[in-house]
Amino acid sequence: MFLHFQEDLQRIVWTENHKLSWKDFRGSPPISSQFAASTATGINFEYSYSTQNNKVELEYSVESFFLRHKSWYIPDKTNPHILNHEQTHFDISELHARILRKRLSTKKFTKNIKIEIETLYLQAEEQRKAMQLKFDLETNHSQNPEKEIQWEKRIAKKLQEYEPWK
Repeated sequence: MFLHFQEDLQRIVWTENHKLSWKDFRGSPPISSQFAASTATGINFEYSYSTQNNKVELEYSVESFFLRHKSWYIPDKTNPHILNHEQTHFDISELHARILRKRLSTKKFTKNIKIEIETLYLQAEEQRKAMQLKFDLETNHSQNPEKEIQWEKRIAKKLQEYEPWK
């Protein structure tokens, strides 16, 4: 029980009920940072499988998470708009967790299951990272409010589209 509590101090698993607040950001900002905040998110993926009579049984867990100790902000440079930007980074990770869950649930695995699973994970992770970069590029790291709103709507729509894989 204690270890689980320790983990919760370091990580927040994405849920609809929890929106990020500045108190979730516990890391130290770099001294010469040009940015007001930084969000560290990712996807945790675990699986096990068995094969019997050439049939593959797969069990898996996919979570998107926020790392408190690696996420930081500079209080006098931030505002609610920037917090929304950071939340969208977290939402992008959740979107890709759902995409991965969908791919895992619909894939017909063969005897090469380990390679197939790793490939699906690596593709989702590569796409997640690319989308994070594109989001920052197009919004100029939250400095373009018009693009920011477009991205927030796009990600909200995609999350809804992938709701069955929540």
